[in-house]
Amino acid sequence: MKRLLDFLREDEAATAVEYAVLLALILMSVIGAIGTVGAQSGGMWGNIEGRLNGAGFGR
Repeated sequence: MKRLLDFLREDEAATAVEYAVLLALILMSVIGAIGTVGAQSGGMWGNIEGRLNGAGFGR
């Protein structure tokens, strides 16, 4: 238990926690951006599919 408390009091532990929080924020931003782009491109491809089906190129 003493080793854990010593680790948490060190400056290196604070730096590691800061990096972990920063990494989590970056990952959330990237995942959000991918979700947004995926939804928009899915709508675009759905629109193209609908136009092709309407023009007689469908299944």
